[in-house]
Amino acid sequence: MNRSEALLHKARRNPNGLKFREFERLMRRYGWTQRRQRGSHRTWYSPEGYRIIVQPERSMAKGYQVRQFLRQYNKEAANENE
Repeated sequence: MNRSEALLHKARRNPNGLKFREFERLMRRYGWTQRRQRGSHRTWYSPEGYRIIVQPERSMAKGYQVRQFLRQYNKEAANENE
């Protein structure tokens, strides 16, 4: 299991326990791009154009935002396999 897969596994296991830096690294490794930042709010886009706005809660990622990412990642991975 490489680092990207390990990070994805960690996010799936415990979305509330992911550090914000790890969350951004995870999105970047799976092809998401950050296109905008206003204050602490960062806008990320998936390879298919889906948008998520994320912001840190202290040094942690918000669990619901990690779950949004995972939901979209799973959809795009399923589309890729078809």
